[in-house]
Amino acid sequence: MGFDLDATVHRFTPNDTGGIEAVTARDPGDEEEIADVRAHLEAEAERFSAGDFSAAAAIHGEDMPGLQELEAVGSLLTVEYTTLPDGARVTYSSADPDVVKALHDWFDAQLSDHGEHAEHG
Repeated sequence: MGFDLDATVHRFTPNDTGGIEAVTARDPGDEEEIADVRAHLEAEAERFSAGDFSAAAAIHGEDMPGLQELEAVGSLLTVEYTTLPDGARVTYSSADPDVVKALHDWFDAQLSDHGEHAEHG
């Protein structure tokens, strides 16, 4: 993943235009973990902005719900990276309802895959 799942909380918050993925360190003073989270999410946001979801496929599998749809949407998906005091977040948005549905399906699958290390925001 690029960061320690046991030392972080992964939150997936769907909304009307897509959703927010946030990862924060359980210990807000853990500067190394926070740096790892930021590096991972920044790189993820850059790849996803370019339509490259291969890292997500490698972690979660090619058949992950919503993934194939997201790989095909191109400019219909906006991906924005933001730092947080104790981690970072990636905001995914689209005006296309099919893209929003794919994002919600993808979030649900990640919640399931990450198990105890993730929560619905």
